[in-house]
Amino acid sequence: MRTLIRFGISGGLATATHVAVFVLLVEWLHIRPLYASVPAFLTAVGVSYSMNYRWTFEAVGPHHELLPRFMLVALTGLGLNLLITFLVVDVAHYWYGYALMTILAAVPLVTFSLSRFWVFNKA
Repeated sequence: MRTLIRFGISGGLATATHVAVFVLLVEWLHIRPLYASVPAFLTAVGVSYSMNYRWTFEAVGPHHELLPRFMLVALTGLGLNLLITFLVVDVAHYWYGYALMTILAAVPLVTFSLSRFWVFNKA
């Protein structure tokens, strides 16, 4: 349970980082939102990886092995987010809030499981 709570805190801080970088780039530097999404995502992934490596999972493996796995999990989470949104909003024509609720319920569980048992597995 401790690891899951730490994962949630790390995810919250990564999300806050993403939002802060995104808003800074869009509002202050006048970068188009589509383009601002990339550095915001990459910065948030860096925060997330660092926190999960050092604090959440207390990993000891080498970064050259763990970081590519972590990036794959992060991109999987992003892909699931986009897929759920597309299916709920564009295919089923439901309110986007239903997509968001589904994402918040499902995606963290998937990314936590992959992170715990594959990326940062201490076996």
